[in-house]
Amino acid sequence: MSAELSNLERIRLEKVKTLRQQGIEPYPTRANRTHTSREICRLFEQAEASGDEVHLTATLAGRLRSMRPMGKITFAHIEDGDGRIQLFLRANELGQQAIDFFNREFDLGDFIQASGEMFRTRTGEITLRVHEFRMLAKAITPLPAAKDEIVDGQVVRHATLSDPETRYRQRYADLAINPEVRQIFRTRAAILRALREFLDRRGFLEVETPILQPIYGGAAARPFITYHNQLKQELYLRISFELYLKRLLVGNLERVYEIGRDFRNEGVDRTHNPEFTQLEFYWAYADYEQVMALTEEMIAFVADRVLGERNLTYGGNVINLEPPWRRLELRQGLLEVCGIDINACPTAQSLADAMRQRGMQPDPNATRGKLIDGLLGDFLEPILIQPTFVYDYPRDISPLAKSKPGDPSTVERFEGFMAGMELCNAFTELNDPIDQEARFLEMGRDYAVDDEERHPMDEDYLRAMRYGMPPNGGFGMGIDRLTMLFTDSPNIREVILFPHLRERE
Repeated sequence: MSAELSNLERIRLEKVKTLRQQGIEPYPTRANRTHTSREICRLFEQAEASGDEVHLTATLAGRLRSMRPMGKITFAHIEDGDGRIQLFLRANELGQQAIDFFNREFDLGDFIQASGEMFRTRTGEITLRVHEFRMLAKAITPLPAAKDEIVDGQVVRHATLSDPETRYRQRYADLAINPEVRQIFRTRAAILRALREFLDRRGFLEVETPILQPIYGGAAARPFITYHNQLKQELYLRISFELYLKRLLVGNLERVYEIGRDFRNEGVDRTHNPEFTQLEFYWAYADYEQVMALTEEMIAFVADRVLGERNLTYGGNVINLEPPWRRLELRQGLLEVCGIDINACPTAQSLADAMRQRGMQPDPNATRGKLIDGLLGDFLEPILIQPTFVYDYPRDISPLAKSKPGDPSTVERFEGFMAGMELCNAFTELNDPIDQEARFLEMGRDYAVDDEERHPMDEDYLRAMRYGMPPNGGFGMGIDRLTMLFTDSPNIREVILFPHLRERE
């Protein structure tokens, strides 16, 4: 093996050689499992409940998690995807030579198969009396140790793999050791199933749009850049699905959604990862108020399916997802938390002056919209614990949203917040190709080339709009953040199987 091995790894590697010398393949091609641990326990309990004598045989498989040799007998536990189950190996059935072989050649972490008859021990634990066993996969590297203790008659494992960086870098070991981590990703999968069920029931069509795009757009973010050698073309990993999904509305697909990966070349913190999963949907003939109502209904539905209730606990706060959610105009919210009336500050200069009067230090080069967005993030967002829709945003940070009638500086946009973080973003979508082109030109003129808020001109998208785009409401939500909320996870890396990390120095 190429990697430098520890003493324990060298010992285990020698066991692999010993097994092969004895004609035993430590990595056989096939397993013959008949039941999972949960299935066999359920069948055993059903047989017990019938009142008849139980004669139930099974072949089980899993990772060896504990071994307790006791002379002529050995107790062990294996763990599969459903849970743990005890094995009982006795010389009377297997012979002392087989017991000694098991104790000598098998190690914690090995995947094994065991066949026999189920029974319940005097302590009440459902157990397999082993008549035959074999190796399925020898573990060369030991898993991090775990401590077992008895709580109310049950074996409870306390994992010692707790260092966050090691857990993220070696997620495979983290999953093998920590059942609560496995549960996070089961919950994530259940959230995705529930979202699809909700949208499918309402006539939305799930689609797939390009990840490699010749022009990025649909969000305010810096893209990752790649190069197609045959086409000799620079391409971008998408930062949003939006512009392609709205092209489908032009083609008379009236309700569409996509769940997939977006990529943004931006900072990493507890709620941001450069590669993340997003849900976006677009709904012809709807506006942002209808999308608000659908959003709160959708999240409540997901809670019903995944949690079995409409309350969740995050960071010690009980959050009630029952519709209707609070509606808060952005202007009113900022007035309440920082005493600034943004309507009284129509320019970036006047808003910056008002901020300085309150002891703030605004960026002198920021647009008015970016100053407002900064106030929202610094003062309002952190205190929005219960679900809240903040609505009506400045036009210059929402170039794809439709302006409010009679107020060209404000657009019909909302963001959904809970637990002090943004969960979703939605618009009444702009469908006027002339206005859209003017906004693209404005963004190109007013923003530096490397500004994350800059949207490049997308001529093909404008061409699609010129064919006629129905009025519509659009929505985007981060699946990772929703999973954080549903699993009370404080960091986005807890809900991404393989988060991006710096290289070790």
